[in-house]
Amino acid sequence: MTTDAAALTHDGKAVSARARNVTLALLTITYFFSYMDRQILAILLEDIKADLLLNDTQLGLLSGFAFALFYATLGIPVAALADRMNRVNIISIALALWSGMTAVCGLAQNFTHLLLARIGVGIGEAGSSPPSHSIIADLYPANKRALALSIYSLGVTLGAAAGQMFGGNLTYYFDWRVAFIAIGLPGVALAIVVKVFATEPMRKAEPGAVEDAQTPSIKEGFRTIFANRAAIWLIAGVTLTSMIGYALTGWTPAYLIRSFNLNTLQVGNIVAPLLAIAGVASGLGSGWLANRLSDRFGLSAQPLMIAGLKTLALPFLIWFYLEQDAVWAVGAYFIAVLFQSCYLGPTFSLIQTLAPLRMRAVWAAVTLLIINLIGLGLGPTLVGVISDLFAQQYGDESLRYSLLVIASATPLAIFAYWRASVAMRAIKAKPD
Repeated sequence: MTTDAAALTHDGKAVSARARNVTLALLTITYFFSYMDRQILAILLEDIKADLLLNDTQLGLLSGFAFALFYATLGIPVAALADRMNRVNIISIALALWSGMTAVCGLAQNFTHLLLARIGVGIGEAGSSPPSHSIIADLYPANKRALALSIYSLGVTLGAAAGQMFGGNLTYYFDWRVAFIAIGLPGVALAIVVKVFATEPMRKAEPGAVEDAQTPSIKEGFRTIFANRAAIWLIAGVTLTSMIGYALTGWTPAYLIRSFNLNTLQVGNIVAPLLAIAGVASGLGSGWLANRLSDRFGLSAQPLMIAGLKTLALPFLIWFYLEQDAVWAVGAYFIAVLFQSCYLGPTFSLIQTLAPLRMRAVWAAVTLLIINLIGLGLGPTLVGVISDLFAQQYGDESLRYSLLVIASATPLAIFAYWRASVAMRAIKAKPD
């Protein structure tokens, strides 16, 4: 993707193409495990609800705010450590922690037990993304970074799909407890592999940039990111998009089970693979297109691309929540995912490109803090609350209309990405 001389190890040696590719692959697999462990809950919700006698608001808290509060807030101090210490070590420890806590979820006997275990998963996962973003930014130059981070972001789509596939099969043939344990334990072994084989690159500046003599404080990280108009609009766009995405991803399996009478096996073996195909095609295609557009028109073309693709996705997303036939509904959702899963790689690439050298992990963490407190924290939780409020009027269809309400916020995200493009043109952002 770039020349071998584009990155150096911490001791000043050139990072080989093989080492760079292995590191990106391991970070992507780690992100895959992160989302698989996080999103397996989605397909287990109906079984957990029946077993532990929970309501939709409690399920929403487990999916959203309880996890997000610790995941997001702890990402800031972890990012500060990542800007000072060995990032591979941080990722390895975090992976072992959240994987173990995922397995502990299978031992829960009531809502409180499961809540505490999910908090443990959130604490562990806080140590993954900020240092990973920082490593990738040091491995790839700005005009190649969108594709690299799009490959990394495949962990979102593939991890969520795998959580549904494995979770659907395991809970169908065994139960939801076995699903948590079987999904969680392999991550502990992966943590050792990451520690041994991932490369820690030297932190490098963009051409023309001046490296700070000292690592800035977290307060300085907040100040600088909110002083950048383009970064503010990018964060607004990705936060709104994530709120909608987390809400829909976290509840769509339950929606398919309730409204279309599918079972976990059908959702896991038919719907999840289709959505994985759409998500991978969208992620890789948008990363490639973002790099091409930036080469030709400058980096400001990337948020405009996201706005355009999300506009194409919106009518299919609305169709998905109004359709009564399962086949047509899944088809509409496939097309919506194909267009709307375009944002993560280009957005985080732009954030890393705009960030000062010694604040890359902190900027990633600030972005993730806002994304996850609002997006992951509120999205799934609001769906559960609204569904319970709608239950008296709509019965089992309350979840359908709750999801439709959340999906209707998409135009706000489109507007934010358009404004980000305008702001980047104003500062004449160009690929270096």
